[in-house]
Amino acid sequence: MSDNNFEIDNAQWYSPTSASPIIDGYRPMMIGAPADQADESYRPLTDGFARRLTYLRLSITDFCNFRCEYCLPNGYQGKRPDDELSVPEIATLVRGFAQVGTKKVRITGGEPSIRRDVVEIIKTIKQTKGIETVAMTSNGYKLGKHLASWQAAGLDQLNISMDSFDAATFYKMTGFNTLPQLLADMDTLLTTTDIKLKINSILMAETAFENLIQAIDYVKDRAVTYRFIEFMQTSDNSDLFFAQHAQSDIITDYLLEHGWQPHQRGSADGPAVEYSHPNYVGRIGMIAPYAAHFCDTCNRLRVSSQGKVHLCLFDQGNYDIRQHLQQNDIAGLVNTLHSFMPIKPEHHHLHDSNSGIMHNLSIIGG
Repeated sequence: MSDNNFEIDNAQWYSPTSASPIIDGYRPMMIGAPADQADESYRPLTDGFARRLTYLRLSITDFCNFRCEYCLPNGYQGKRPDDELSVPEIATLVRGFAQVGTKKVRITGGEPSIRRDVVEIIKTIKQTKGIETVAMTSNGYKLGKHLASWQAAGLDQLNISMDSFDAATFYKMTGFNTLPQLLADMDTLLTTTDIKLKINSILMAETAFENLIQAIDYVKDRAVTYRFIEFMQTSDNSDLFFAQHAQSDIITDYLLEHGWQPHQRGSADGPAVEYSHPNYVGRIGMIAPYAAHFCDTCNRLRVSSQGKVHLCLFDQGNYDIRQHLQQNDIAGLVNTLHSFMPIKPEHHHLHDSNSGIMHNLSIIGG
């Protein structure tokens, strides 16, 4: 077991004749051991802090074609891996997660649309019994080309990363001069599909107020939620973080002062608090990982494109479950997931400038 990549060896961890190891003060449940109760394999995932985990964020690639300055300013480095999870492996993964209470799956990257089989992946997840919502996060590159096939495959929600309404700023931040086409494609989505649209924007000090005013205007007559995400420090973006980090209350204070009201989150929702106004069709959202008690309602697990579970976005390690996926071993997968519950951390350590093994957010899709 290495410091940064905890690979599970069933024979070592869960031999009936040997004790399982203690990790961070906890002894995980034995993987592969017979269940004591008949319904054990269907018990919902609940961690040691009584948080029910109903939301899976699944990265299908860590490759991204954009060069966003806060994530991959120099573009994707190296060669794209050739061992990303296959569709049959994803099918096994999602069936196992659904069996223990997952209701929502979000497909992430990198940029998930670069996978040629993304439509098959959407369809596979959508057809899994127990999964109620299939969502995806994308940079929207050539969005118009994909809309019809994503709709037909069963995509319910799409989050588009768009950090500015200004074409020059968008180009500076992403390396792509595609904002006008993206805006047109999103309007096409709203008028030709029933996919629920949200737009994500990293909250940057120099663009925050301009983005807010333009976002409020944008959602006036569009059923869209424009969400600000507080800039999170990773080991690769420290200089930019200290230059551009802005606290979430510069957005939320303005909204509250101008008649916007917050909504309660649903049990399978992500971490955003959304604000609505009686004179606006759409909403403004805020994801504030530096806020007090942000992690109290965490309902998520993450799986990388190579089959490793991340118990927290900024955890110190990950756990390899790919053997179960390759062998279509639902029972083994379910037991393994339950064994993680006592060791899922209570909260991240971003306040200590500690992002764990997360060098950049392309690794696991944020």
